[in-house]
Amino acid sequence: MVNISVRLPPEIELGLAEEARLTDRNRSDVVREAVSEYLTQQQRKRAINEYADEMRRAYADPEYADEMRRIQQDFDAVDNSLELIEIEERAAGIDPDEKWWE
Repeated sequence: MVNISVRLPPEIELGLAEEARLTDRNRSDVVREAVSEYLTQQQRKRAINEYADEMRRAYADPEYADEMRRIQQDFDAVDNSLELIEIEERAAGIDPDEKWWE
């Protein structure tokens, strides 16, 4: 493992000492966990931002945007069909939430 030296403002050092005391761990473990969580969070943020940028570029393409609208319309049609089936089942006295296979 690599050792590093970090200067901390007094209020952070007090918080670190308190967290170590409350969790019955040493300060190095608390810092190691905090740095690990921070790096994971930053990686997630970057991945989300890259995905959002990719989606913005894709939706800027009229052909892609039209295709996504067509796909959404297909899903809407399926949802509407399922809702109609559920309405018909309820009207016929069938509980669509009943687990008939059990």
